Amino acid sequence: MNAYVRAMRLGRWPRSLAIFVGSAAFFFLHRENLAAADPLKIGLHCGIIFLLTWAISTANYIINEIADVPYDVHHPTKRNRPLLQGEIHQGVFLLAGLALSLSSLLIAWNFFSRPFFFSLLALLLAGFIYNIKPVRTKDIPFLDSISESANNPVRFLIGWFAFASPGIFPPWTLLLCWWSFGNFLMVAKRLSEFRLLRDKAGNYRRSLNRHTKTSLLSGMAISAIAFFVTYFLFAVEAKLQSFLYLAPLVIVYFFIFFRKTLKEKEVMEEPEQLLMHPAFAAYTLMMTVAYFIAFLLDSVYR
Repeated sequence: MNAYVRAMRLGRWPRSLAIFVGSAAFFFLHRENLAAADPLKIGLHCGIIFLLTWAISTANYIINEIADVPYDVHHPTKRNRPLLQGEIHQGVFLLAGLALSLSSLLIAWNFFSRPFFFSLLALLLAGFIYNIKPVRTKDIPFLDSISESANNPVRFLIGWFAFASPGIFPPWTLLLCWWSFGNFLMVAKRLSEFRLLRDKAGNYRRSLNRHTKTSLLSGMAISAIAFFVTYFLFAVEAKLQSFLYLAPLVIVYFFIFFRKTLKEKEVMEEPEQLLMHPAFAAYTLMMTVAYFIAFLLDSVYR
C-alpha cells in the first residue's frame, strides 16, 4: 500500500459513521421529516456528508501524524508510521491535508446549512486544539480524553444538522451521553497504554506522567456514570420505555470494553479494529438492530 495512503489512516473510516447517530436521532425525534422525505435523496445526502466528514477526519489524522513524530518513537507499533520512517515528504503530506480541509469546507458552505458547516469546521478545529502547541490538550491529564472525545458530540451535530433546520437543536442529554461514551473509551485506551507501556508511557503520551492507575479507573467510572445518568434522563424525558429495556445491553457493552482494558496483553485496539472480531461485531450488530426496532416501535413525547 502507498505510504501516503497508510499515513492518512483511511482504514479508520468507521469512526465517521458516528455522524449517523445524530441523523438517526433527528429522524427519531422529528418523525414528520422522515415521512415527507425521499429515501433516494436521504441516501445520497448520507453518502455526501459521510465523505465530507471522512475527509475532515483524514485531515486531522495528517495533523496528528506530523505533530506526534517526537512521541510516536516511544510506541511499540506507532514508531513504524510512514512519516517517522521517512517514507513520505512532510510538505506534500501537509498539502494533502490542506486540500482535503478546504474542499470539504467549501462544499459544506455552498450546499449545506450554516450549522452543518460550523459543525464540520468544529471537527477540524478540534484536531488543531488536541494536537498542536501551545494548547495541545493531548498533553493535559483528563483534558486530553475530554477534548478527544468531544469529536463524538461534534460528529453527532454534523449528522443532526445535515437534515435538521438551523433552529432545531438536539437534546443536551443526548449530546452529553454520546460525549461520555466517547470519554469512557478514550480513558480506557489510556489505561491500557499506562499498563502496558509502563516506563515509556509518559514518553509516548505526556499526560500519562501525571496519571495513576487509580485516577484512570476513576475516570472510566465517572464517564460511565455520566453516560447512564444522561441516557436515563433522556429516556425518561422522552418517555422511551424501549431505551430503559435496552439498558442492560449497553451495560454489557461497557463491561466488554472494561474487561478488554484490564485483560489485554497488548495496547487496546482502536474501535474499528475491535469490530473485526466476530463476537464483538455480532454483539454490536445485535445492539444496532435492537435500537432500530425501538426506533420503529416506540413513540416520542416532547
